[in-house]
Amino acid sequence: MSITVLQPGLLTSVQDGGRVGYQQFGVSVSGVMDPRAMKLANLLVGNDENEAVLECTMMGPQLRFNTANTIAVTGGDLGATLDNQPVERYAAFVVQAGQTLRFTSLRSGCRAYIAFAGGLDIPEVMGSRSTYMKAKIGGLEGRKLQKEDTLRFRAPNAAPANLAQRRVPPEVSPRREFTVRVILGPQDDLFTDAGIRTFLSETYAVTNEFDRMGCRLDGAVIEHKNGGDIISDGIAFGAIQVPTAGKPIIMLADRQTTGGYTKIANVISVDFGVICQLKGGDTVRFVQTSVEEAQDALLAERAALKALRDTLDPAPKSEPEPGPGPKSEPRKEKGFFRNLFRK
Repeated sequence: MSITVLQPGLLTSVQDGGRVGYQQFGVSVSGVMDPRAMKLANLLVGNDENEAVLECTMMGPQLRFNTANTIAVTGGDLGATLDNQPVERYAAFVVQAGQTLRFTSLRSGCRAYIAFAGGLDIPEVMGSRSTYMKAKIGGLEGRKLQKEDTLRFRAPNAAPANLAQRRVPPEVSPRREFTVRVILGPQDDLFTDAGIRTFLSETYAVTNEFDRMGCRLDGAVIEHKNGGDIISDGIAFGAIQVPTAGKPIIMLADRQTTGGYTKIANVISVDFGVICQLKGGDTVRFVQTSVEEAQDALLAERAALKALRDTLDPAPKSEPEPGPGPKSEPRKEKGFFRNLFRK
């Protein structure tokens, strides 16, 4: 029950929702760069939202299936094909044993995600299957995929229910300019008013210094009051550091746990998928929003994902409890209190 890696692609690794709860010990969260794309891929194949997937960067892998299974490809368009025939993105489809999944060329976005029904048979490390390559932990031996690697499935399913309905509209498409919502802080008070205006009004270009740790941008200099150094403190996904040179850096999945540069703002969580699909040469503008608006957007996203799961894999209806027989008065009383507390 496995797949064989014929070609690994540029950077393909096992990732899930991340290694939460260990930053105090210096262990990065890691996890997928585009959480929404991961969750959609998993829901389409009937998995838990945070099940481990393959994250493919710029140039995808070639995978030969030794066992039939259902998969879905989301995120950026890297030109996925099955036995040289194009496959639909953001849709579940069955791959038979002996078939090969390939990615031909980058068309839009930067990262694609492959979910496998039943999940990958990868051991958890600190509660996660995510690969943190700098520390060589998690995933497959703590590294990116290599040629002739074998990945096993835990519980493949080549006959999913509602297969024809397991599709949603693609979310990553080419754009001339990307807009990202941010909440100012926590050190926005260390920038001048002119610096804040620059940050929120200028367009910034993505440089080639862009990996799973961070994304360095180029553009107008953001002015500090007294330089960009601070006493090191914690760094969240999407934090935008501005060193003394005045050029912003967006911190991403494999970011260090602490840092000593001023952070002017933080990208809201529902826009992580935007920044993580950027590539060198793309341009981005930052738009200020509020904590309340960010929370509303997150709740709306969660509601939409729950609605999708309920549509694709509705929970089975529970059978009503049998009525008590003529000699079952104690059971009747117990049922009465159970129903009372349900109300």
